[in-house]
Amino acid sequence: MSTQTIGSLNGLAVSSCFSPEECEAFHRDGYAIIRGMVGNAEREAMIAATRAGLAGEIEPVEFEADLHYPGAPPTRDAEGGRTIRRLKNAFGRHPVFTSFVTAAPIVGRLQQLFGTRAVMPLAHHNCIMTKQPQFSSDTLWHQDIRYWSYQRPDLISVWLALGSERPENGCLYVIPGTHTMAFSRDRFDEALFLRPELPENAELIARKIPVELQPGDVLFFHCRTFHAAGKNRTNETKLSVVFTFRPVDNLPLPHSRSASMPELLLPDVEQLSG
Repeated sequence: MSTQTIGSLNGLAVSSCFSPEECEAFHRDGYAIIRGMVGNAEREAMIAATRAGLAGEIEPVEFEADLHYPGAPPTRDAEGGRTIRRLKNAFGRHPVFTSFVTAAPIVGRLQQLFGTRAVMPLAHHNCIMTKQPQFSSDTLWHQDIRYWSYQRPDLISVWLALGSERPENGCLYVIPGTHTMAFSRDRFDEALFLRPELPENAELIARKIPVELQPGDVLFFHCRTFHAAGKNRTNETKLSVVFTFRPVDNLPLPHSRSASMPELLLPDVEQLSG
């Protein structure tokens, strides 16, 4: 694939391909970060749509209390029980999200990693993740593929930081290289989180790396890469946009949640840059 340079919505010029070094890092570590991919105008439009969704509790939403993760309010009726964790269906909330996932810098990189056109399932991620002060929760070590049902465990998530992300406000942590490893069922608890008390898991978790992002940075990570996140211990809400993609030939299994909603076939990057 030839390298193209495409203007984003606010005129920011961004390559539509990973460099060879970035590709190598993704395949080795299970993730790669592209700094400054999204400019201020596009981010501000996303933030405005997000604030409207949070203020109005515009459905579909997921509350911290719904998941019962460590630190979350026990019920929606408890103090902090209306704290929103996710605004679902981000793709349908504002045209700026549609423009983001169909722009050449995203389409080209996914096509480069998959070796074929990409498809975005609307059933998975497709959301705005929030980490709100005081009532945010811990997300324990997991692989996203535990939730999904496809012919192959070959999907990639794209995570856009709308603001800064660091350990203090609940940034992601990843364990490099875990997307290529096999794990027996006894290393997980009933909810398929890693059991940290096991020596082999503790040794693995000790390799964790914080994914510190600045506004407009984009993280690409494989669905088998172990990741976790802590609470937001600051006074400002952290906002991230997350979408998941599969190669066109990796179909969802019939009658599964993965097959329960429509999907978006992304354009061929050559059509965008031609």
